[in-house]
Amino acid sequence: MSIPYRFEVTRTAASLAEEFAGLEPGTETGTCAAVAGRVMLRRVQGKLAFATLADSSGRIQLFAPSATTPRFDDFAALSIGDWVGVSGEVMTTRRGELSVRADNWALLAATERPFPDKWHGLADVDTRYRQRYLDLWVSDEARTTAMARSRTLSLIRRWMEDRGFVEVETPVFHPIPGGATARPFTTHHQALDLDLYLRVAPELYLKRLVVGGMERVFELARVFRNEGLSTRHNPEFTMLEAYQAYADYTDMMALTEGLVAHLAEAVCGTTKLTYDGRALDLTPPWRRATLLELVEERTGERVDLDTPLDELRRVCQWHGVPVEDGWGPGKLVLELYEKTTEAELWDPVFVCDYPEEVSPLARAHRAQPGMVERFEAIVAGRELSNAFSELTDPAEQRRRFEDQAARRAGGDEEAMVVDADYLRALEYGLPPTGGLGIGVDRLVMLLTGATAIRDVILFPTLRPERGG
Repeated sequence: MSIPYRFEVTRTAASLAEEFAGLEPGTETGTCAAVAGRVMLRRVQGKLAFATLADSSGRIQLFAPSATTPRFDDFAALSIGDWVGVSGEVMTTRRGELSVRADNWALLAATERPFPDKWHGLADVDTRYRQRYLDLWVSDEARTTAMARSRTLSLIRRWMEDRGFVEVETPVFHPIPGGATARPFTTHHQALDLDLYLRVAPELYLKRLVVGGMERVFELARVFRNEGLSTRHNPEFTMLEAYQAYADYTDMMALTEGLVAHLAEAVCGTTKLTYDGRALDLTPPWRRATLLELVEERTGERVDLDTPLDELRRVCQWHGVPVEDGWGPGKLVLELYEKTTEAELWDPVFVCDYPEEVSPLARAHRAQPGMVERFEAIVAGRELSNAFSELTDPAEQRRRFEDQAARRAGGDEEAMVVDADYLRALEYGLPPTGGLGIGVDRLVMLLTGATAIRDVILFPTLRPERGG
């Protein structure tokens, strides 16, 4: 059977269902429509054949009487998964099923592998992720999640632009790793004989643009971190990063809760969700609490940067938190928080004011020595965003870079290095600036109810299949 080079589609399954809802059984409309998609169900009853055609919008029945259907035997022999194009009158059968009569039809692509049906689907989770091209057909949930992700990205862009932010693109290849404490992927540019790094964050380039006078910028950036796989980690993922001149981290709190609430209303119809079986209220304003306050609430331990190191180590060990030599009080406090407290925070909370020791790009706190103006938004026990009042002093930034470089030389593969060009940019002047990063994949997880990051990434990173 000859496969055509194109097929003119005039209607979708959803548009037909909307226009002709409520037709009486046995009605002929006189309207002709051309539809295309995959055959998902098929049955033959003597001289009548019926098929369910699925397109990207939904499903519609195909009605094929032997008396009027060209190549009726071929139509009746179609396989589940075959792509077909069908044109004919829109009608309802005697049982009242809205249908397109197969007055003309063409095979558009034949499936050469057994196609899973809607009722059995893909039982193996690994197969679902590897063969997303099948999962999207047999799982309504997979298709709904994919469309929700696409809509979320579109809504983010519109919301940010409505507030005066300009979308930009910054390099994916970086000459040095920077912008976050994470292990990078490396590659090599042959023509320049130059080692490069896939970006772990776009932060330092976006702040260069603020120096250049672009006062509100954002990027929906694909970023790469050479880390393990988990239900909340994938080596490549998507970040929304935004920078606003003349703002601080309190402005970023308002921006974060406003954006997330807007997305929840637009995608879910409400800010009061159910996630993983528990109620989750995203309605602003979200709680603000310091990291030290939350640790005390959870553990009963009152600690701060002035607590003696031996006492901090004892508290960590008492709560089962591993301790490494060389960690200062800031790192010990952070580890205590992350291992005992973060996962227990359910409703949205801005965890504010982090130790400078673990925040090399954030501005010193205006009232608390040794701390910086930084927050992480925690929702359903997971970090959703990270934000700062940005460090603008080039001399202080150099000192912190050099401290990070010393740690890297000591074996910390996630520590930063000195970015001389970024320091040069700061020397031209960076105004007071608020910066924000939101994990888009985790945000989509909240909006769709997904509990694994692989469910919201169309093609997640996977181990190689057995046998190659």
